Amino acid sequence: MSSLRRLTRALSAAFCMLSCGAAIAASAPVAASAPKPANRPAAAVNASAVAMPDAAGVVDPRRAFVLRDVFAQNVTRTLKVPAADQRAYANRLQAALGAHMLGDLSGEYVVLVDRNANVQALFIYFRAAPADTWQMIGASPVSTGRPGEYDHFITPLGVFEHTPANMDFRSEGTQNENHIRGYGKRDMRIYDLGWAQGERGWGKGGMSQMRFQMHATDPDRLESLLGIRHSKGCVRIPASLNSFIDHYGILDAEYEALVESGKSLWLLKSDRQVTPWAGRYIAVVDSARKSRPAWASAPGGKARAKVPAGADTAD
Repeated sequence: MSSLRRLTRALSAAFCMLSCGAAIAASAPVAASAPKPANRPAAAVNASAVAMPDAAGVVDPRRAFVLRDVFAQNVTRTLKVPAADQRAYANRLQAALGAHMLGDLSGEYVVLVDRNANVQALFIYFRAAPADTWQMIGASPVSTGRPGEYDHFITPLGVFEHTPANMDFRSEGTQNENHIRGYGKRDMRIYDLGWAQGERGWGKGGMSQMRFQMHATDPDRLESLLGIRHSKGCVRIPASLNSFIDHYGILDAEYEALVESGKSLWLLKSDRQVTPWAGRYIAVVDSARKSRPAWASAPGGKARAKVPAGADTAD
């Protein structure tokens, strides 16, 4: 190895020791930060440095918590979830995984969604080993399926695997007849989870096949409504969260495996920074809350006033 490469590795390791130590020590819920452009996360962390092996060739999985600070800095719409609720959702996540024979899952990020009408929130969790407790990386408001109109499903419960068998795609940013960009602005990633059994929210109810996706929404008319049920069954997320999950490969374990096998995927951006803890699962639960918690406030009248007629048919 040349002297230049040795110097680069030393600098990267030094960076990692400083940034990881601070992030691992942090245990308080993340706070909201000033809005930033959502098309690309700020250069808050060097993923290759975070993943640098130690002298024994081991990557400390606790470094995965570095993304707590990155989440707080880059995701413009965050929720300040109290520690007690963070623990409660960790337990719900573990129960959902256990019900799907994934109770020992660890070492990768997992996305959890509470579809309850009084919550409407997404959480990212991580634990280093099966014996550990799941810990929250960050949380944001979302919108899930709103019943009451034709072709509107209640977002299905369960654990869904994000796999290239249902290849993702990117938004073209085009508007529908109601001037709504249903998948958000151009280049936003649509996470395709394939066909799922969804409960019909119209007529006599019952179950039908629906295409289950997670994606951004119209930044001008609909993103401000995140926090209430408003989709046709998919999970709508903030654009900045979409970019964060995309850039750091939070759900890209199987996509990265394809890349490592030599396959080229146009979908994945060349400047992404995927850590060793990329995951593949989205769990959807219903907390059955009867009232809205203070940390998950609903959008106000101004946000609702921006919604044109027909906007609910966006996705």
